[in-house]
Amino acid sequence: MKLFLALLALWLLLNQSLAAADLLLGAALALCGVLAFRRLQPRAKRVRWPAWAIARLLGLVLADVLRSNLAVARLVLGLHRAKRTAGFLSMTLELRDPRGLAVMACIVTATPGTSWARYDAARNILTIHVLDLVDEAAWIRLFKERYERRLLEIFQ
Repeated sequence: MKLFLALLALWLLLNQSLAAADLLLGAALALCGVLAFRRLQPRAKRVRWPAWAIARLLGLVLADVLRSNLAVARLVLGLHRAKRTAGFLSMTLELRDPRGLAVMACIVTATPGTSWARYDAARNILTIHVLDLVDEAAWIRLFKERYERRLLEIFQ
C-alpha cells in the first residue's frame, strides 16, 4: 500500500495536477508498478548467518583484492616477466541462490583482473574473464574452494 501511494504521489507531483484523469492514470500506473515490483521480489527464504563463514569469506576477499591489485599493477607496469594470457573460463556452479550469486558477482567484479562475463541460469554455468589466466583447471578449483564453498555455507 505504501508503494502504491508513493508512486501515485510521485505521478501527481510530476504532473502538478489533481485532475480526475491524472488521478486515474496515476492510480493505474501505480498499480502496475506495485504488481511489477512484487514479481521482482525474490522468494522469501531464510539466510543463515554463520558469523565464522562470513568472516572467513570477507577476509579472503580482502586479501585477494589486495593481492590482485598488486598483481595487476605488476602486469600493467611490465614488471611481470612471464607472458600474460588473458582468457575466458566457464565453470558449473553448485550455488543457485540469487543472493549468493549476487555476492559472488560483487566479489568477482571487485577483484582486479577478473570480470563477470556471463551467467547461464538454465545450465548454472558462470563465465569469467581473467586477465592473467595460467592454469584454467587450477583457477576454477581455487575459485570454487575459496568462494563458492563459503557462499554455499551462508546461502544454502
